[in-house]
Amino acid sequence: MKLSLTPDERRILLEDAHESIASKIENRQPEYSTEAADKPALQTACSAFVSLHKQGNLRGCIGRMASNLPLIETVRTMAREAAFGDPRFPPMQKSELELCDIEISALSPMEICPDPQKVEVGVHGLYLIRGGRSGVLLPQVPVEQGWNLKEYLDYICLKAGLPQDSYNAPDATLYTFTAEIINGKS
Repeated sequence: MKLSLTPDERRILLEDAHESIASKIENRQPEYSTEAADKPALQTACSAFVSLHKQGNLRGCIGRMASNLPLIETVRTMAREAAFGDPRFPPMQKSELELCDIEISALSPMEICPDPQKVEVGVHGLYLIRGGRSGVLLPQVPVEQGWNLKEYLDYICLKAGLPQDSYNAPDATLYTFTAEIINGKS
């Protein structure tokens, strides 16, 4: 299933992601868009990641590789987690919110990748599992980093805490997925 979100649906996702963060900072109940209920694409179960960038630098990124929740709920939850639950960063402060850009990655279902050489840089995200370890890279990451296919495949191994070339191991499972990317100012 490939999502195709309208500009209006994209706007609602960004607004609700922002509201999810702002309401927690302001210690109040969120006031989400009522329009989401009338948008079937936003009510479809979908996994997603929310990335926050402050002045061009990563400020938080949390997501779910699988979700039974509607996309709008997944995004609301992941936005809050990216701002307050990413262990790499302290919880977001009020002064930071307006300095942050929100990026939402609505994910397609994962597919086992039988041939890593068929991975398309900038199209496919990667999810690698081996020996109790796992790592995920969104499709936009290798483009942002300027990686070629070999670098992308090696880095997914490093992200999982595995040696390079581990994606070729017989006990490794490499998945691909695509993402619809939604960007906006918070």
